Amino acid sequence: FQLVSLLLIGIAAWGIGFGLISSFRVVGVVIAVGVFLFFIALVGLIGAVKHHQVLLFFYMIILLLVFIVQFSVSCACLALNEEQQCHEISLEGWSNTNSARTDIERNLNCCGFRVFYPNETCAADCLRTLHCRPCAPIMEEYSGMVLRFVGGIGLFFSFTEILGVWLTYRYRNQKDPRANPSAFI
Repeated sequence: FQLVSLLLIGIAAWGIGFGLISSFRVVGVVIAVGVFLFFIALVGLIGAVKHHQVLLFFYMIILLLVFIVQFSVSCACLALNEEQQCHEISLEGWSNTNSARTDIERNLNCCGFRVFYPNETCAADCLRTLHCRPCAPIMEEYSGMVLRFVGGIGLFFSFTEILGVWLTYRYRNQKDPRANPSAFI
């Protein structure tokens, strides 16, 4: 789990470094989740090495809560149909923030949502040639693929988390092999 948390932090830094994401809110949330997971994994590691029952108990409970949240979000990603995706893209994704709109136009090389009006600004390179496609069909094509990918990856890691909860529960009450054997009488 420490490697996964470091991977999350690294991907967020890579995305901002190469200019793929300009929304600091998104990057901040991903980095915060990565740091949170790193500290939780560190608690589990220290608890396992030291045979500390309280740390292992808190690790097990927090990992169970993370499993519940991640499993729910993964199932929600996999359950969205095309109509719901289109609704979320138009209302939440396109209309709310200008930075997201700029990122989408620049990365997908499109202008406007369904129709591009000449008085609007656009960050895409296709504006120079005046042959820009609207962004909605491209976003709808990618959104289904991305939601399936994110849902599948989240589902996979949620099951590794429930495996971690089971292993922690299973080995939490074992004796420390380095301890004094007479202390357990």
